[in-house]
Amino acid sequence: MSVQTTAKARTRAAHLGPERRRPQVLDAALALASEQGMRHVSMEAVAARLQVTKPVVYSCFASREELLTTLLEREEQRLLAGVMSALPSQLDMSNPRQMMIAGFQALLQVASAHRESWRLVFAADPDPGIADRYGQARRFVARRVAELMAPGLMAAGVKDIDRKLPVLVELFMSIGDGSVRALIQEQAHWSPAELGEFVGELTFGALSKA
Repeated sequence: MSVQTTAKARTRAAHLGPERRRPQVLDAALALASEQGMRHVSMEAVAARLQVTKPVVYSCFASREELLTTLLEREEQRLLAGVMSALPSQLDMSNPRQMMIAGFQALLQVASAHRESWRLVFAADPDPGIADRYGQARRFVARRVAELMAPGLMAAGVKDIDRKLPVLVELFMSIGDGSVRALIQEQAHWSPAELGEFVGELTFGALSKA
């Protein structure tokens, strides 16, 4: 990009107010964190990514700490809302196999739409703050899964539910984690629908033996 083009981009950025610029700053920070890790997200790096000056970034967030805190809060809300929306309001025991497939397909659609966010969660060297937030959100989802799963197990005549339910919930959650990991890998060649059907079939088969 020429110096003249860069100058024009920076001039345009100056006319964009902080409230309209903030989502762009967060998106740039997310891209950097996903590609290089949270430690590489700086005000200077974000400014370079957006081709603006550092004062433009500082007009949106007073510090790197504020920027990262806001980013983590936004991504946590996005992912949690997406995962919860993938869960049914109640189990449809008339066709549990299809319900399981549809649930995993919905989860993987969410994962596909927010790949960069999930890469932060499953980074090889995850940021402690991200790991803590994900752990809390995962426990919240697990409680909801248990609430949904318990009546279905009772209806199916499963014995010793109190002892088996925590194991089944953890297995279900781990399968969900693994399917998202598989989808967001660059070398993966699955669509959310295809992988959801494959994983849903396997999970239904495993849980039906409980």
